[in-house]
Amino acid sequence: MLSDNIKKFRKKKGISQDRLAKLADVTHTTLVKLESGANDNPTVKTLKKIADALEISLDELVGKA
Repeated sequence: MLSDNIKKFRKKKGISQDRLAKLADVTHTTLVKLESGANDNPTVKTLKKIADALEISLDELVGKA
C-alpha cells in the first residue's frame, strides 16, 4: 500500500521519481525501492520527508487517512 500511495501521489503532482527524491532530500535509489515495494521498512524520518515533499500528511502517505 505504501508503494502504491507514493506512486499515486507523485503522479498526481506530475513529478518524476528523480524530482521527488530531490524535493524530499532522499536518494533516488531509496525512492525507487519504496515505490517498487523492495523497501518495506523505511524510517519515519524518510516517510515524513516524502510526505512533506508531496504536500500531504504522513497518514495520507501510509494510507491511514
